[in-house]
This record gives sequence, C-alpha cells and structure tokens, in this order.
Amino acid sequence: MIISGNYKLLQGRSLNTVIQIQNLRKKFNTKIKSSGFAAAVKSLFNPQYQTTHAVDDISFSVERGEVLAFIGPNGAGKSTTIKIITGIMYSDSGNVKVLGMDPHRQRKQLAYRIGTIFGQKSQLWFHLPPVDSFYLLADIYDLDRNRAKKRINFLTEVFQIGSYLKVPVRKLSLGERIRCEIAASLIHEPEILFLDEPTIGLDVIVKQRIRNLIKTINSEDKTTIFLTSHDTGDISSICRRAIVINHGQIVWDDTVNKMKYSFFKKKTVDLRLQSPLQLEMDGVKILKTKNSSAKLEINLDLVDLTAVFDRIMQTNQIKDMTVSNPPLDEVISLIYSKDKR
Repeated sequence: MIISGNYKLLQGRSLNTVIQIQNLRKKFNTKIKSSGFAAAVKSLFNPQYQTTHAVDDISFSVERGEVLAFIGPNGAGKSTTIKIITGIMYSDSGNVKVLGMDPHRQRKQLAYRIGTIFGQKSQLWFHLPPVDSFYLLADIYDLDRNRAKKRINFLTEVFQIGSYLKVPVRKLSLGERIRCEIAASLIHEPEILFLDEPTIGLDVIVKQRIRNLIKTINSEDKTTIFLTSHDTGDISSICRRAIVINHGQIVWDDTVNKMKYSFFKKKTVDLRLQSPLQLEMDGVKILKTKNSSAKLEINLDLVDLTAVFDRIMQTNQIKDMTVSNPPLDEVISLIYSKDKR
C-alpha cells in the first residue's frame, strides 16, 4: 500500500518523463539450506527452493531535472530496481522505459545517456591520475578531443579538482577520489545520474561539499539525479522528492518535506531565556535545562507552537530560539512501522 502516492504517480508519460516504471516485478528462487547430514543428502537430490519477491508490482515515474531519493532498508528491493532501470538485469514482468528506451534490449544505447556511481566501486584506474581516466572514458563514449577537453575543463572547475588532477588515484584521499568519481561519471554529459551511497565513509565537511556539487550539476546541466543513500543528510540536503520502498513495494512517494510533516508531529525547540524556565503544559516535554537555557519537545497534535511561546513569554523573555524538525531516519522508521501495521 502506498501511504502517499500523489506525486506524479501513474499520470501517464509526458514529454519530460525520463523514467517510466509500470507494474514492475522481479522474483528470485533461492535454495533452502538443510542442516544435518541426512537432510543435506536429501536436499542434494531433491532440493527445495523458496521464492523471494524482490520487486513486487511497483509503478512510478521521474521527470527530467528531478532530484529523487530512492530509499529503503537493506533487502527492500532498491538495488534490484536500479539494476533493471540501468539494463543490468531484466524484469519478470512490467514495463520499463528510460529516456524512451528499453534498458535491457537497448543497454548499449542507454549507457551513452546515463551515468552511474555504485558505492565504492571505482571507474578510475588506480595507478593512473584522474585526467588519464577522464580522457580514456571520453574515448569510450566517442567524444572528440575538443569536446572532451572542454568538458573536462568544465568539470575540473566545478568540482575544484585541478590541484590533484595529475596525481595517481591511489594517492588521493577518499573525499578527493569521490569528487573525481562523480566528475568521471559526467564526462559524457549524461541526462540521468544514478548515485548509490555517494557520501559513504566521508567526514561531515566533505559530505556537504559533495552534496553541493551534486546540486550544482543538477542546476547547471539539468541532470536528473536518482539517489540511494542511508545517510539522511544526503536525502534532506539534495532531494526534493522521496520514494520509500519496503519488502519490494512502494510505501511512500511524495516530497521530503511532506514526509517529515506527515509522520512526525513533534518538534525540538532550543531556548535561551532571561531566567530559568518554569513551565508545565500538556504536549510539552522538557528534555534538558541548564541555567537559563532549555530544550523542549513539543507535540503538535496536543499543543500549538505559538501557544507554548506565549505561555513562556508571560513570565520570561526569549533571547534566542531554534526550532528543529525530527531526524529523517526517525520519520522513515515510522513509515516502515506504519506499512507493517
């Protein structure tokens, strides 16, 4: 059951639709392992299998220039769906169109128009400097030398990688290598960029830099971004729309902001006051107080934020205030639990 499915879902294909998925299914038969010698011998001659529905009748579309988060727990069906979309794997049933092409039957043609980064799998040659890999990839994608040089110069400037463009990849830090990896995937100016965990293993500062670069590419080239990540910072910083998949089915398809506001009716408020806080109010939980500072959790189903602030200001003065939305991972966990119910 799709909890929210009003985001361009099944509205038919438009001129700006770059990915169209309808009633996609994929199942796998896995052998059941037997314990004990007798059972193992029996299973050798009469093996038993169980069927896993990795993708179970999902439908969605992606528009040109969209930034989409495709998220879910391990084993939810994310990787299988992406492999089908990119032509690596075929589906059992359903219809898949990417840039008007069948990914499985027209995989080579599609490869010229999409870019991919899958986790920590490198497309750069380990002992060569990135610039050599860039030109080699340009040759693979049939870019002439002038066009390749212009594109590499553009990506070098945008990603700020000029200082280590001629340094062997093995000597680069993880953050530097990831920036070069993303640049390499954009050499041939793909219309869609698939990113699988692009910031995994990076520190906070480098993560934010990578996120900014992805947003720049989306803005400058109008590249459609299809992102999978377990890092909620990636999702909330980069993506405007999220599809949540669980047990092979879509359980959410709407904006990231609506995800927060629909599934978590609590806000955290940090206050700096003129004097220590004294407050008893339904829907308000005091998490921490120290001198004239306080941290509150406010349940918006029980009380309005304005009412809380009005009550505080009757006896105190607010010098500074920060209102925080709930962590996105808590919201996603709540969606999973609601799906199970």
